[in-house]
Amino acid sequence: MNTFGRLFRVSIFGESHGSSVGVLIDGVPAGIPLSKDDFRKDLLRRKGGKFGTTKRVEEDEPIIESGVFNGYTTGAPVLIRFENKDTRSRDYQDIRYIPRPGHADFVGFVKYKGFNDYRGGGHFSGRLTTGIVAAGVIAKKIIFPMNVHAHIEEIGGKREDLGNVLSEAFQNGDSVGGIIRCVVENVPVGLGEPFFDSVESMLSHAMFSIPGVKAIEFGVGFEAARMRGSQYNDQYESHGKTKTNNSGGINGGITNGNEIVFRIAVRPTASISIPQESFDMLTGEKKQLVIGGRHDTCFALRVPPIVEAMTSIVLADFKLIAKAYDVR
Repeated sequence: MNTFGRLFRVSIFGESHGSSVGVLIDGVPAGIPLSKDDFRKDLLRRKGGKFGTTKRVEEDEPIIESGVFNGYTTGAPVLIRFENKDTRSRDYQDIRYIPRPGHADFVGFVKYKGFNDYRGGGHFSGRLTTGIVAAGVIAKKIIFPMNVHAHIEEIGGKREDLGNVLSEAFQNGDSVGGIIRCVVENVPVGLGEPFFDSVESMLSHAMFSIPGVKAIEFGVGFEAARMRGSQYNDQYESHGKTKTNNSGGINGGITNGNEIVFRIAVRPTASISIPQESFDMLTGEKKQLVIGGRHDTCFALRVPPIVEAMTSIVLADFKLIAKAYDVR
């Protein structure tokens, strides 16, 4: 499905090489100040063109179609579009029926019986995260004073000399993945629901909706399995604050007042220029695939603002739900 959230509901639409991509956001409270300038910083961070990213550079000018009047949200659904102008669909014509290893080409062709838009990955493309970032800008306003920050922690298994890692991969026609760390400050106690709608559950759901995300861990994550309870347990210092934060700010699926801390792993970009083995989906004949076009050497470089947006969307939903429960 293309809709996420319960009270703060985000629906994305479009294809990579279609006329536009965008987002419809329902449940936005009235009276939030909002202008095109509010979107520029995060959209610029997501944008291609920088070293290690795709040479496809779209304007990413937000076209606000509804839900905003005289500089404020009206309470009606907010619809935001982004036009696709820097497309080169011819780059995909020769590989229309030859799926890229590691990409959604094959599963999309089978699931949608060949009617899927194959250009640039169609609806599976990271291009659709533009709308997610836009929704995140609004969500950040709703969750204030909570502050969400995500940054690159590793690229290609390295924490230093990242430029060299990217240069080597690019020169070899290859790609690299990365690890992104996200921290949420000023988190109140009590957001989230136990079991199916725990904070970890919903954040994980949101993170795995980002193309290329393959793993997530909260707090010390997998290291917890190697610790004793006396080492792992976060001992209390005061109301909502603990000496350590091994649990990543969440107990029983509910925020405990500490910072929310998690990390995600982003896989290497599927589209590489090194020859790979594939097959023709129409004839079944084996084919060697050499991919041209414009692709990210490391898509993870553009993911931090998307992580921030998804995190803010989840927390905005939780905050609105908490208000609905509060009848005092």
